[in-house]
Amino acid sequence: MKKGRDNVELVCSVAELGSLFTQTHSLDQFLDRVVDTVARHMRVPVCSIYLYDDDKQELVLRSTRGLSPESVGSVRLRIGEGITGTALKELRPIRECRASTNPNFKFFAGIGEEKYEAFLAVPIVRGLRKIGVLVVQHRACGYFDETDATALRAISSQLAGAIENTKLFLDLTDKAAPPAPKDKEHDLGTSLLIKGIPGSRGFACGQVAFYGILSREEGLLAAAQDGESDLTIGDFERALQETEKELETLQAAMERQALDLQASLIFNAHLLMLKDPSFSNPIRERIESGHPVGAAVLEVVSQFVSVFKSSANPRLREKVQDVNDLGHRLLRNLTPGHDEVHDYRRRIVVAGQLLPSDMLKISTQKAAGLIIAEGSFTAHISILARSLDIPLVVAKDSRLFQLSEREILLIDAGQGTIYVNPDKTVTDHYDSLAAARRQRPAQAFDSGAGSELHTADQVRIRVFANINLISEIALARELGAEGIGLYRSEFPFLVRNDFPQEEEQYRIYKKIIEEMEGRDVVFRTLDVGGDKMLSYFPTVNEANPFLGLRAIRFSLQYKEIFRQQLNALLRAGGDRENPPGIMFPMISSVDDFLQVRSIVGECREKLLAAGKIRDSRQPRLGIMIELPAAVELAGELARVADFLCLGTNDLVQYMLAADRTNPDISHYYAPHHPAVLRALHRVTAAARAEDTPLSICGEIANQANLVPFLIGIGIRDFSLDPHGIPHFREIVRELRAEQAEKDAARLLRLATLREVEKTLLA
Repeated sequence: MKKGRDNVELVCSVAELGSLFTQTHSLDQFLDRVVDTVARHMRVPVCSIYLYDDDKQELVLRSTRGLSPESVGSVRLRIGEGITGTALKELRPIRECRASTNPNFKFFAGIGEEKYEAFLAVPIVRGLRKIGVLVVQHRACGYFDETDATALRAISSQLAGAIENTKLFLDLTDKAAPPAPKDKEHDLGTSLLIKGIPGSRGFACGQVAFYGILSREEGLLAAAQDGESDLTIGDFERALQETEKELETLQAAMERQALDLQASLIFNAHLLMLKDPSFSNPIRERIESGHPVGAAVLEVVSQFVSVFKSSANPRLREKVQDVNDLGHRLLRNLTPGHDEVHDYRRRIVVAGQLLPSDMLKISTQKAAGLIIAEGSFTAHISILARSLDIPLVVAKDSRLFQLSEREILLIDAGQGTIYVNPDKTVTDHYDSLAAARRQRPAQAFDSGAGSELHTADQVRIRVFANINLISEIALARELGAEGIGLYRSEFPFLVRNDFPQEEEQYRIYKKIIEEMEGRDVVFRTLDVGGDKMLSYFPTVNEANPFLGLRAIRFSLQYKEIFRQQLNALLRAGGDRENPPGIMFPMISSVDDFLQVRSIVGECREKLLAAGKIRDSRQPRLGIMIELPAAVELAGELARVADFLCLGTNDLVQYMLAADRTNPDISHYYAPHHPAVLRALHRVTAAARAEDTPLSICGEIANQANLVPFLIGIGIRDFSLDPHGIPHFREIVRELRAEQAEKDAARLLRLATLREVEKTLLA
């Protein structure tokens, strides 16, 4: 049957839903626009959205096109009641040719749905949280097919974020007193040296900017207006409009730049606050009662911050930085002669607690560098900073919060050093380094980057890239990567406010495969836990998260999330001649691998039956060797897996019981430890005995003095950070594999760290 629908992908796009959101000023207006848009694109007479009431544990019809207007707010369903309630209970789409024949069908007199037999209900969820249900109906029996269900799932995954974030703000009516200002500890304009921890690489210089923190300038602005300012309520209304335009522009830029990090409507917390009368009206009331405009803004922002900080809801506590950032923008837009766009271009941003999604916001605004000045620092923040090419230093020093935005910061991310108002000697030194770096590209992009890599005695070595963002792929290829040896799939999870749904993941994985144009690609499944926590996921209070629910353990605990990722990976691989590999982290036993392989098989069978994949070939399934238990079982694991990969970052920390994120014990984290070297050799020998492909990833492959050892024990496939590839290629071309093998045998006989270090330095 020719249905004549528009391409429903138009509705699935974040851009279209984002435009619907920015045109509305309330949740109900947003929902009304969504049901109208979906109904129009899908050529259906009925589209409805039900939202889940957590307190009453029931679904409430909140918006509809096609049913009686009186049904809005009055039609209510318990979980599992009716087809709609069943879809939410079972967290799956339900498609019916004749809805009235479904045993769960629930009839509501007077709402006018009895004439619409074709029925499709898709749950709206945020990870494991129930948000609501999206329903479409039609007179023609059998009107909906699997393509429609897929489209609605994509729409629902985008709706979930906007709806939940809107609901979070609905109850913010009580206000608390603003927090007391911090004591002054830094004299303006004075030079200062602050020593921190390296977070990424590179150096940068620029004026101070604050993220999620109201700076000294904001307070001075409000104080200066103490009855003397000529700003009016009209200026406040203008500032509101300018701020809204800025945020929408930033949102659009983010949509274009980062497919894999695309958090749906990532600036929506700011936009919701601007549109929420409970935020803007108290400011208006203060201005109308005689308060200076800037002081009114600062007071209300501070009160909202206090409310958010004291909330029992962790997702609201995370919004504190969004509220402060919004206050910053409003106050700047009130200032006469302000810059047109209040981004962080060419500035050094000082931030407190930082989420991966905050990193993306700061990067989008072209910051020169970043300082994390309080809160915890985790490995995935460092990895993301390197991927985004942002120099990052971690320094818990209260004086950083007392800086003026007129002051200059110079940071050296490689050394972990922060210069406040640096003198000419310091700036001249880094100007020379910057000049040298600008002249280096011709050397970095060596002329042999596209050619096969061999040692001096013609042993073939393959070099791949570790990738976190799609934007890194072009650089990796240009620098000589022969494929992707490790795509860290957790980053699209880490930067969002909730789990990306199957359709979102599918688009990311498909794009990566297409960008590589037939080259080898290996995806690592979700690796969270330890120091890579999902801010939106309720975590248990683990005494030692690195030994807790992380990596494959998390996936096996939450199989529905795992299956969504596997489905997306299998669909993205499709019928390609060189299907991507799927690699599982933190495998500790043969049983672990057999279980995940079985789940992959179940997913494949269902996708084949549904016609979503057609190729009967099995995907390549691999194991990350990063636990001592896996080293002990290397031979057995090599026998059952299609390939192995040595994940040395975790392997070193687990073998030596040294948390690699803890600076107090960093000297215990030694990749050249004799036990580590012997473990690497043992795994390599086991893989060779079973003729199982083996690669290595992790920082150890970037250590020039260990590359000869790795080649000497027989490793031939390496996966590195893209920026490390040119130097690695230089090292390989200059060494002889035959000599490396002899040197490796000598290292394996040594028993102490001192002996190993002495030999490596010889």
